[in-house]
Amino acid sequence: MRKRALGVAALATLAFAATACGSSPSASPTAAPSASASAPAAGGGTLVIWADPLRVKPLQPFAEQFGTENGVTVEVKEISKDNQMTFLTASQQGSGPDVMIGAHDWIGNLVQNGAIDPVTFTEEQKASFSPKAIQAVTFDGQIYGAPYALENIALIRNTDLAPDAPATIEDMIAKGKELKEAGKVKEVLCIPVGQKGDAFHVYPIFASGGGALFGATASGDPDPKQVLLGSEESVKAFGKLKDLGEKGDGALRTSLTNENYIVNFAGGKCAYLVSGPWAISEVKKGGITYDISAVPAFKDGKPATPFVGVQSFFVASKGKNKALAQEFVANYVTNKDVAKALYDADPRPPALTAALEEVQAADPDAAKFLDAGKDGMPMPAIPEMAAIWEPFGIAENAVVRGGDAAKAAAAAQKAIDGALKN
Repeated sequence: MRKRALGVAALATLAFAATACGSSPSASPTAAPSASASAPAAGGGTLVIWADPLRVKPLQPFAEQFGTENGVTVEVKEISKDNQMTFLTASQQGSGPDVMIGAHDWIGNLVQNGAIDPVTFTEEQKASFSPKAIQAVTFDGQIYGAPYALENIALIRNTDLAPDAPATIEDMIAKGKELKEAGKVKEVLCIPVGQKGDAFHVYPIFASGGGALFGATASGDPDPKQVLLGSEESVKAFGKLKDLGEKGDGALRTSLTNENYIVNFAGGKCAYLVSGPWAISEVKKGGITYDISAVPAFKDGKPATPFVGVQSFFVASKGKNKALAQEFVANYVTNKDVAKALYDADPRPPALTAALEEVQAADPDAAKFLDAGKDGMPMPAIPEMAAIWEPFGIAENAVVRGGDAAKAAAAAQKAIDGALKN
């Protein structure tokens, strides 16, 4: 299951960005090594790759092949907790890997801390990826990662209960309430809110209501000096979340969390689920007949744009074998076989077009998720994005419980401007 790293952890990462260059954290990175995939290193050194648990096993045969072809030893090590912070800490201490795997929205923070190098692609290589994937890994005009998978949320519906995709949020809520009143479901909508809110999942609804996070720079990038959560438009959007909340339509509920919202849908307790590709295995286990479409917008509202995330390979700036790392990232993991193996291990649409075309033939869900996110917004990769999550979530939770939208938005704005010293 995909969960965004929110709240305190995100703010801690932002704090690290401000202090890492001036101090040396005492905590050592904890990396539990997997079995190494290696070939005898004929004086060629060792390439160290850090990956999360889902990526270790599918990478091993390719690491072994790369080692054989280049006369080097390749070690794939599993990192399973606080991956970005662990990498940053190890990087500052000189004990990090040569290659790191992670989300594209780490890029701004990693660049600010001098932790990753640009990746060199030819024009032909760039053209082989989804344009949105290349857009996501581009920061300050340079490409900083080799994208391998995209992810965004969509509306997954139980077609036995809701045969047709809703045209608007209002249609979806009306159908959900009708099913609940008839005793066919327990929830109008399955989307996580919890006690801390969940900006990632609710963002399409917030955006359709007119809300926004940042203004834009002259080049069109998010401008952290223009935080817009307290704007008139965002106050209206929070008001719409309140209308959907516990004292309104009952569609947004704090009792639904990242731990239970997918399980509830898979158990037939709701007809609609706002989630991503990570939910599908659980849905299939539940025997639910389902279809996938874009999260609908409010009637006469703005588009319901989801965040788009891109999983990527990064070249570590302080790695001991940067030339090997650049070769591995730019010219090896960007092939179709690697992309498909990573997809088989964790089915998220490949960023490489050739791999996606093959995957779509066997798995139409991949194409449906991509279509649902075609107008999505790449998750802002600026370091200041870390300051958004917790205050937004607190504001969301407040209005879902019936709190005043203007007060909640103003509190979020004040907290974020304080964190960013705006």
